[in-house]
Amino acid sequence: QVQLVESGGGSVQAGGSLRLSCAASGGTFSSYVMGWFRQAPGNEREFVAAIRWIGGRTYYADSVKGRFTISRDSAKSTVYLQMNSLKPEDAAVFYCAASKPWAVLPESLASRYDYWGQGTQVTVSS
Repeated sequence: QVQLVESGGGSVQAGGSLRLSCAASGGTFSSYVMGWFRQAPGNEREFVAAIRWIGGRTYYADSVKGRFTISRDSAKSTVYLQMNSLKPEDAAVFYCAASKPWAVLPESLASRYDYWGQGTQVTVSS
């Protein structure tokens, strides 16, 4: 059973930083695509960033480019999202997701992903 467990959320002032972690277990993730999505109250779930385990290619939403960095540690089966220069509009529940590598949908689509974590709350005060 694949499990994704997020951690690292919390409250921060605008301009601050947080690092989210997503620990993956129960599967062989070495070829998966791992993504981060977020959902604010009243909004749809939106793509933040994604990374391929093999090769490490990354993808970002325009709204976070230059501020957020996604990375992975294969030895720990963990994906990270380093968030810098946080803005109040970044506040949301952040979800980690895993997609099998042969999926044909773009990495930015939530429907591509097969497994989801429970989410971690990020609050940014102005």
